[in-house]
Amino acid sequence: MTDKIAKNLILLFFILLCWVSPVTAAINTIGQGNVVFIGEEGLDISAAMGSDTRIGWWASGAEITTTSPTNAIDLTNRITSFTVTPSEFSGYTGNWYRLNSEGKSDGSAFSVVEPQLDIKAEDTTVQVDETLQWIPTGDDIQFRIDNNLAQMTSQRGSPPLITIKVQGPDGGIYSALYNAGGAPTSIVNIPVTSTRFYTGTLWNMGDSARYSPGIYAIWAECNVNNMNDNYDVTGKTISRKITLLNQGVNPLITKTVTTPITSAPTQTTTQATTTVPPLTLVKTTVPSPVPTEPQTTTATAVPTLSQTKAPGFEVTLAVSAILFGLIVYLKKE
Repeated sequence: MTDKIAKNLILLFFILLCWVSPVTAAINTIGQGNVVFIGEEGLDISAAMGSDTRIGWWASGAEITTTSPTNAIDLTNRITSFTVTPSEFSGYTGNWYRLNSEGKSDGSAFSVVEPQLDIKAEDTTVQVDETLQWIPTGDDIQFRIDNNLAQMTSQRGSPPLITIKVQGPDGGIYSALYNAGGAPTSIVNIPVTSTRFYTGTLWNMGDSARYSPGIYAIWAECNVNNMNDNYDVTGKTISRKITLLNQGVNPLITKTVTTPITSAPTQTTTQATTTVPPLTLVKTTVPSPVPTEPQTTTATAVPTLSQTKAPGFEVTLAVSAILFGLIVYLKKE
C-alpha cells in the first residue's frame, strides 16, 4: 500500500513538472499579433515573423498598403533573441508589421506597449484604501496591483511575476509578510493574472516583535524577461512608492488636540497690548490745566484796581479834611 502511494506521488510530480515547464518557457515566446513590452529581452519572435526578417511602423492615419513605413528595423540576427529596446521603440508604440522583400506590409508582427504598474494598500478591516495614510496597528492589509502586464497570461500561457517590496522603518526589506494568525505569505514573484489584481489579506502589523511602529515604504517591481533591468522607469516596470504609518493612535487626532495649546499665547498678548493706549492718554491730559490756572488766577487784575482807584480817593479825603478845618477855624475867629 505504501509503495503504491509513493508511485502515485512520483507520477503526479512528473505530470506537474511536464505541465509547468512549457508554461514557464512560453513567457518569452511571442505569437503573431501578441503584445511585447518595452524593456523585455530574449524574446523568441519566430512565430510572429514567419519568413520575414524586417518590421515596419506606420504613423497614425497612414495608408499601410500604399505608403512606406515611417520607421523600419532589420531583425535578421535577432529573431530568436529579440530585445524591445527603449532607444528603438520609445515613441513608436502600437502595431508593427512584417515587411516583405519589397518593403511592403506582410501582415501583423506584434504590438509594442509601454508597461504600466501601480500598487495600493487596502485596510480590509474597515474596507478602505489607506494608501499614503495611517494603518491602525492590528488591522488587516491586502495589496491591489494595477497593471497592463497580465495579458501575458492569455497570450503566452504564463502570468507575469511581480514582486512587492516592503521596507521597514529600519531600512530592512521583507520577502514575506505575516497575517493576524501568524501565517507567512511570500511577496516575491507573485503570479498576477488580472489587470486589477488583489493579493487578499496577507499582512497584519499587530505583532510589535515583527513590525515596529513607524513608516513603511511599499512598491512593486516586474522583471519579466529583464524588463526592469532594461527599463527602470517609475510607473512602468516599477511602481511609485507608497507609505503606510504603523501607529496605534490616529495622527490626525493628535494634530487637533495640540491646536488649542498653540492659540492660548496669542490671547494673552492681545490683552496686554490693549491696555497700553489708556496710559498714554493720561500722560497727555494731566499737564494741560496746570499752565492755564496761574494765567487766569494771577494777581495782575488786583494791582490794577488798587493802583488806579486807591490814590485818587485818598487825596480827595485829605483836601476835604483841610477845607473843613479851615471853615471851622474861621468861624471861631
